[in-house]
Amino acid sequence: MKLIQLLVGAFFVLSPQLLAADVDKLATNFDWHFRQTLKKNNIPGAAYAIVKDNKVVKVGAYGVRSVGSKSNIDAYTVFRLASVSKTFTGQLSSVLVHQGRFQWDDPVTRYVPAFSFKSPRHTGALRVEHLLSQSAGLVPNTYDDLIEANQTPAQILPKFRYLNPRCAPGKCYGYQNVLFSLIRPVMEKTTGSSFESLMEQKLFKPLKMPTASVGYSAFLASKNRAMPHVRVKRGWAETKVNPSYYRVSPAAGVNASVMDMSQWLIAQLGHYPAVLTPAMLQDVRSKRVKVADDLGGRTWGQYVTTSHYGLGLRIFNFGGHEVYYHGGWVKGYRTEMAYSKEKGVGLVVLINAETNLVGDLSTYFWSNLLAVKPQNKKRIAAQMQDEWDMEMGSDLEWQAPLLAE
Repeated sequence: MKLIQLLVGAFFVLSPQLLAADVDKLATNFDWHFRQTLKKNNIPGAAYAIVKDNKVVKVGAYGVRSVGSKSNIDAYTVFRLASVSKTFTGQLSSVLVHQGRFQWDDPVTRYVPAFSFKSPRHTGALRVEHLLSQSAGLVPNTYDDLIEANQTPAQILPKFRYLNPRCAPGKCYGYQNVLFSLIRPVMEKTTGSSFESLMEQKLFKPLKMPTASVGYSAFLASKNRAMPHVRVKRGWAETKVNPSYYRVSPAAGVNASVMDMSQWLIAQLGHYPAVLTPAMLQDVRSKRVKVADDLGGRTWGQYVTTSHYGLGLRIFNFGGHEVYYHGGWVKGYRTEMAYSKEKGVGLVVLINAETNLVGDLSTYFWSNLLAVKPQNKKRIAAQMQDEWDMEMGSDLEWQAPLLAE
């Protein structure tokens, strides 16, 4: 009898015919887990959306927009997306490439002639694709400290002439915000329109995202907005909206609600072909560079065996399943979105507090949906480091980042 029950259970998990029922059941379980987790940790507020194919399966909201207020979060409450914004920028770039505005292999200096590395050879090798695929070759987060010191991109740009990449552009991964945002002048010079206008006209409006916007002023203009919170001794306290990363809007400047994001996930799953063609979607999903720093976290790191970066999008091997992902973190907010093309399912979680629980919630969902158990992180990290060393070779004038245990 026990063997029969196990076989029936295995069929329920693996049978594609039952996946829609699986998602409905998991959505109900996730909603309970979501609320209990946030309540236990006194999180101010959060919202999520789950989609299956072209349908919104479930939307949930918890808590308040601001601690001490009675303004509840709902499905249309706007959050800062932080680096989840990169998924929009990568996709918008693909739209413009397919419209013939520019090409992936165009040199960056064609559009930003003032840009240079210390080496003219490396400067000339930097292509548009390298900006969006995080493969410019610099150490991670170059000059993010200057963003946080409220310097503008115009002030930061000349400082790159003192640096050389640690590898040739396109050969190694290094997560960037300033360089990623150089796509703005590429877009604006080739279209004659602002980045904000392009985002609105090419993505937000045709994808029916009514509360999505770009920028600091647009966020403050949203009456139904979630305010940022930071941890203090007695829980969480509201803090001011920090405008610094809005100065690099292509990297971190999009604002949206979970209802907006549900349509974004449905579009990423291929159900707005008149707006985003299969070729455009494939552009951002294609693996451009191997990533060696996504295996050490205590949440996703338990399940991810290999990781790559596409164009504004991470591609995870999640226990043998391909999951497309990006997370975001700016002062007072944590955000994550992920989807599985294989299963036709997507999830977004937005929180108005700086808490790692966003990863716990996301991986709870994906590990249950895909029936994946936690992996041996040390073994995987060692294997990934060996692969990295073999790929990069020993004669390069830089050192690959070490993986966390």
